[in-house]
Amino acid sequence: QVQVVESGGGLVQAGGSLRLSCAASKSISSINAMGWYRQAPGQQRELVAAITSGNKTNYADSVKGRFTISRDNAKNTVYLQMNSLKCEDTAVYYCKCEITVISGTVYAYWGQGTQVTVSL
Repeated sequence: QVQVVESGGGLVQAGGSLRLSCAASKSISSINAMGWYRQAPGQQRELVAAITSGNKTNYADSVKGRFTISRDNAKNTVYLQMNSLKCEDTAVYYCKCEITVISGTVYAYWGQGTQVTVSL
């Protein structure tokens, strides 16, 4: 069992910044990948950014150049620094831990989500 807890969401004006944190109950060095997803009302959940245990990252095109994902293994925490926020970034943001075991089975653990609201 892996528990993940997001924090750092809130209300921010367009153009502002926010940093989200995702704390895992398991050492993230043993987690193959962690990522941030978001879901706006009436929309599908989408990948925002992801980072592997080897610090390989990938981002959605819509956030490239504005968002940065990073990890601190000592704190079992992954961060999402969000700059130049737009109204379109408004969504519930979820942290996901992905663990692939030797058998090839992939386990995914989700946080409860944190609301990010960007105002005009």
